[in-house]
Amino acid sequence: MHRTRELPRPFADLGLDPPLLRALSKLNFQAPTDIQREMIPLVLAGRDVLGQARTGTGKTAAFGLPILQRIRPDGGLQALILAPTRELAAQIVGELRRFSEFLEEIHCVPVYGGQRIQQQLHLLGRRPHVVVGTPGRVLDLLGRGALSFDMLDFAVLDEVDRMLDIGFRDDIKRILQRIRQEHQTIFVSATLDDEIKSLARTFTRDAVEVNVSRDEITVDSVEQYYCTVDPWDKFRLLRHILNIESPRLAIVFCNTKHGARKLARRLFAAGIEAKEIHGDLVQQKRERVMERFRRHKIPVLVATDLASRGIDVTAISHIINYDLPKDIQAYVHRIGRTARMGAFGKAISLVLRDEGPQLTEIEKLINKELQSLKLDGFEPSQPPSEFSEAPVARGGRPVEGATRGAQAGTTQGQPATAASTVPRTLGSKFPVSRRRRRR
Repeated sequence: MHRTRELPRPFADLGLDPPLLRALSKLNFQAPTDIQREMIPLVLAGRDVLGQARTGTGKTAAFGLPILQRIRPDGGLQALILAPTRELAAQIVGELRRFSEFLEEIHCVPVYGGQRIQQQLHLLGRRPHVVVGTPGRVLDLLGRGALSFDMLDFAVLDEVDRMLDIGFRDDIKRILQRIRQEHQTIFVSATLDDEIKSLARTFTRDAVEVNVSRDEITVDSVEQYYCTVDPWDKFRLLRHILNIESPRLAIVFCNTKHGARKLARRLFAAGIEAKEIHGDLVQQKRERVMERFRRHKIPVLVATDLASRGIDVTAISHIINYDLPKDIQAYVHRIGRTARMGAFGKAISLVLRDEGPQLTEIEKLINKELQSLKLDGFEPSQPPSEFSEAPVARGGRPVEGATRGAQAGTTQGQPATAASTVPRTLGSKFPVSRRRRRR
């Protein structure tokens, strides 16, 4: 006899119907997260919502479950969900399809670049109830007359902060302006700045702001560290970290596509099974790499910020910032790839001496002081000829026993700044190089 699954009562108390509860039970959802607990009743009640929650807290279910419950099976396109990347769009569709397994014929279709548009036009011809897409492709389909908003009831902007970061503001406005009838609008983001709130005021009606981040933007269960390193030692240090930490699954972040490609090749040549994922990869190859990563066939994924959006793999144990992000907000999204749904995670940032102010800003953003990671067995090397003018940090890392302000600031032949004049932030850990002081 098959044991009947017990429906998750905490989700039932939020107003969700049995078909969705059956799907949640099958997916082992037992209790809602904070953002789910707050948003689901509001969306069911028809309110516009501006939701902020940390990455990895189940935001898709927070808006997806109540929308699926309110979809009319005999209607046409009723929900549009915009996402910054094709990976996130595909991920959202996958989750919605799992949630709707026991609902009556709810069709969800992803639309994004990198796939043949004829295939997507064919899928749209089957009158889906939900379309999830990137702004550029949605605008393209609107221009072709392949999308109609005449019956649209829901407009969702997921990870809206990232969509604005990568320049989709005008596209978003053009899309939302095409929705003429009354509808429900939902903004979801890891961060809410003035630009997002201004956009929300334009396109929402009496929106309820839900903030469950409690000013703790990063996930509490992520252990966060930094390592001081010279540029010529970065790759050697990365290899040492991977060997010492032996991560179950790791994402190594680079700031550029070229950097990600080059680093993945160097790791592979060094005997480390690594692949890169970035915007230049064709969609089929990106999906193949991600599938192998999910199956633990590739333990190390080298990624850019944009390509990492939508990576939702619960077993990621380590995030390594090979390059500090140029936009400090991206730090939040990077480390949010680990410690999903309460699991353990570790984030390690490789920091050059002149990047101290940048790391200080990250500390201010997350309201947390990063700790120096102690690594046995790694010794800094002397600079090659092209770095001959650069000062070499004695020991290669912050000096033990020094004040917080002087750590990592003492270089050979260069005294540290007095601790009394330096706040307890990371900016003072890394003195500006001689060449930079002459500018």
